[in-house]
Amino acid sequence: MSDIPIIWILGGPGCGKGTQCAKIVEKYGFTHLSSGDLLRDEVSSGSDKGRELQAIMTSGALVPNQEVLSLLNSAVTRAKGNSKGFLIDGYPREKNQGIAFEEQIAPADLALYFECSEETMLKRILARAAAAAVQRADDNEATIRSRLQTFKQNTSAILELYAEKTLTINAERDVDYIFIEVVDAIDCILQKKQRAVKAYFITELRHQIKWSLVLETGVGFGVLI
Repeated sequence: MSDIPIIWILGGPGCGKGTQCAKIVEKYGFTHLSSGDLLRDEVSSGSDKGRELQAIMTSGALVPNQEVLSLLNSAVTRAKGNSKGFLIDGYPREKNQGIAFEEQIAPADLALYFECSEETMLKRILARAAAAAVQRADDNEATIRSRLQTFKQNTSAILELYAEKTLTINAERDVDYIFIEVVDAIDCILQKKQRAVKAYFITELRHQIKWSLVLETGVGFGVLI
């Protein structure tokens, strides 16, 4: 999948990454994969795996990383033949997940981290909860702050490990200004991919031409070219 960009979308709840993912999909036609959505889809499918996952989540335990990674891997495999690129939304949530993803699926080309202050995210989450038709028991300030602290600790380790491929974006600005920065980053990755593919084909063509000359003239057999 070296010619297909893989982009991790990182950011805390309420940072606006969902809005940016929708805009990226609209502009580039990328495949948007959310680990949370994949889990919910598997549960709703009624499969044996879905029932196992439902039991884990109902008990309050965390779904093992290998289960999430397996769902992501299957989704990438199904889509890669027709996909122009992948947005991996909300994953990795900790550095070991990132390592496992790159070992078992493919290296990420870019990580977009939508940075937002805790107070801004808290305000957005509470506003969203107030407008929801069904109120969740964990949508209260104390619980949300605890979730945000956990996210911050885990994300710090990810950003440190993947500093060279991470672009941190100020997510407290207008949506369209944020998207301009997102587009610049993605266009840069796409251009890099295109140059790499072009260089590969040029190299392959040169090898084919050399071998053709060797076969025609008989010169160079036994010589590594």
